[in-house]
Formats: sequence, C-alpha cells, structure tokens
Amino acid sequence: MTRFALVLALVAVFAAVFAIPTGAEEMKNSRNPVVVMKTSMGTMEIELYKEEAPLTVQNFTWYVNNGFYDGLVFHRVIDDFMIQGGGFTPAMKKKEGNAPIENEATNGLENGKYTIAMARTNEVHSATSQFFINNKDNPFLDHKNTTAQGFGYCVFGKVIEGQDVVDKISKVETTTKNGMQNVPVEAVVIQEVYMKGKEKGAKKEKKSD
Repeated sequence: MTRFALVLALVAVFAAVFAIPTGAEEMKNSRNPVVVMKTSMGTMEIELYKEEAPLTVQNFTWYVNNGFYDGLVFHRVIDDFMIQGGGFTPAMKKKEGNAPIENEATNGLENGKYTIAMARTNEVHSATSQFFINNKDNPFLDHKNTTAQGFGYCVFGKVIEGQDVVDKISKVETTTKNGMQNVPVEAVVIQEVYMKGKEKGAKKEKKSD
C-alpha cells in the first residue's frame, strides 16, 4: 500500500469512528415523537420525551390523536413566564378532559425556556388536558419535595421549531374575561394538532376513567 493510500484509509477510519456518536444521537432523538401545533399566530413543533414522562406523553398524545385540542385557545398568557392552553374554547367555555393523571415531575426534567409541562391545580395529581409552554427558565416550577407546593410541574417535551411563535404569543395584549385574568384580547386559537409524519386518526369516544 502506498503512503497516499494509507493516509486515505486512515482518514476513512477516523471519519467513521467520529461519526458514530453523532449518528447514535440522531437515532436517539428520532425515537421521540413530535407534535405539530398549528395556531392562529403560527406553527410550532414539539418534541415529546416519552422515556422521561411516559404516562404524560401517552395522555397528551391521546388528546392530540382524538382532536381534543383543535379549536381551543391559549387562554392564559403571561409575558416572561408562560402561555397556557388546552382547556377552553374561544368563548372561554371550559372543555372537560379525562380523568387526572399521575404527576411525573420527579423525572428530573427542568422547566426551561420553551419546554412544555402539564398544568394542574393545587392538587399534585390533578393534570388532565391543560398544558403550558415556558417562555423563560422557571426553576421554581421544578420538583423539590413531595408537598403540594414543592412537587412541581411535569415537563414532558420542548418546542424545537417555531419558538418565535411562542415568543409572539407571549407578547399579546391580555384582559380579564369571565372572571379569568391574563386572557388574550384577541383569541389565540389552536387550529390543529397532530403527530408529525402521521395522518390524524379517526376521532374516538372519550377515554373511560
């Protein structure tokens, strides 16, 4: 083997070796489902962390696949905090979801900017359909202890495309409507939500408790 051929062979070997971590990382990321959320202010894509929050992702995808979110709004918007949706119509009529799920906030995921988490009441395990997207790092929402206040809010994904849409929504003018504060003056409608790369499934009956 000539010196030139030997150099080419070594280059090929090193390229293959150093490509392995990148390929493995791509394979890991590709296993996570991605949701497309079309809104009246633009489209975003949300990667779901099914390994870290399996129950929460299963719950969220059920609502997605059954068209639950289509036509609802982001009903609570607080700039430099978060945008919340998944529970009210443009007329601010509440849409009831399924039974509450277990809070998986102990999964170690943090409420960082552009992450999506489940909204809940003061009851730890009370999340149903409503979710919020952080528009800044909100570490005070992370799990700290097992008290109602310290249990935290379960992060189960992150906006990976359309982060500018989150930013735009967070800046809309808000008012008080039907006794609720921080409601956008002009409705921010969730027009359609579906799993990326898949046709939307047939609408199904409400999941039994």
